[in-house]
Amino acid sequence: MKHTLKFGVAAAISMTFAGEALATEWNVSLWGKRRAFTEHVEKLAELVDAKTNGEFTLNISYGGLSKNRENLDGISIGAFEMAQFCAGYHRDKNPTITVLELPFLGVETLEQERELSMALYALPAVQEDLGLWNATLLMPSPMPQYNLVGLGDAPATLEDFAGLSVRATGGIGAAMEAVGAVPTSMSATEVRQSMDSGVVKAVAFAPHAHMSFGTIENGKWWTTNLNPGTVNCPVVANTDALNDLSDAHREALLGSIDEALDHYVDNYTNVTMAAWGPALDERGIERVSFSAEGLAAFEEAVAGPAAAAWIEDMSARGLPAQELYDFAIGKIGELKGM
Repeated sequence: MKHTLKFGVAAAISMTFAGEALATEWNVSLWGKRRAFTEHVEKLAELVDAKTNGEFTLNISYGGLSKNRENLDGISIGAFEMAQFCAGYHRDKNPTITVLELPFLGVETLEQERELSMALYALPAVQEDLGLWNATLLMPSPMPQYNLVGLGDAPATLEDFAGLSVRATGGIGAAMEAVGAVPTSMSATEVRQSMDSGVVKAVAFAPHAHMSFGTIENGKWWTTNLNPGTVNCPVVANTDALNDLSDAHREALLGSIDEALDHYVDNYTNVTMAAWGPALDERGIERVSFSAEGLAAFEEAVAGPAAAAWIEDMSARGLPAQELYDFAIGKIGELKGM
């Protein structure tokens, strides 16, 4: 027996006829390969399978279901039941959560990023925003502050970024533009080819992505403390598919999110970051650090104008932009005990 979603796309659901429980399969659209960025989804699949004795399965696909910039579109039509995406890939589709991509918000740890994201995802305006895509936010993919791996001569000062072509999305792109760089937005899977061909000379990523997508294979330098911000990459479910789950299966899914995120943070902290320094050393990549004075001037020049521009833009779209920004800043202060 097959169960059909409202949008006419069949979820792979089968039922035995000997009084046994309904068996459910969900397709999950990710990209690239298994890495620190996807460990919470992998853990979620493992937990759901165990809690339901194999009756609920998450079939994870790395690029086989959709292009990464089209995952939210696929969710909206029920092409698959779960997906990961990054807000900066298509800020017009998910404007409310782009507040978390503003530069220099002040988030310092993965745990703070996790708690901030989950709190913002619970706001009615954010849920309504993603609801336009028939998407229910499940969990974030917390990442540390981005830094750059680049080609050619290492920048000695922030002024040396002038004219440098940089892969940087969202607020990070705005920050780099403020110091004269030329930001280019592209998906992670396009980055290595763009570096090799000279389209970009530097790439802004979190450490796991620098390793996973090969920027350190030909990179010459890495900025240790630029820290202009990060990107927000939620995992979402098709709302109809979520509502159609049995109570037991829905509880198995939603009740596993905290444990999946615990695993993600532990893995990123103790596995990925432990490998990062040696990976740089093995390739002879120069570490570049900037002065406290230079970074303070960078933040002062970027943070306020970027926030003001975001609030103006989003308010013009009818969104409660000031409230979202104030909530984010207030929550960060709360998490830091300020």
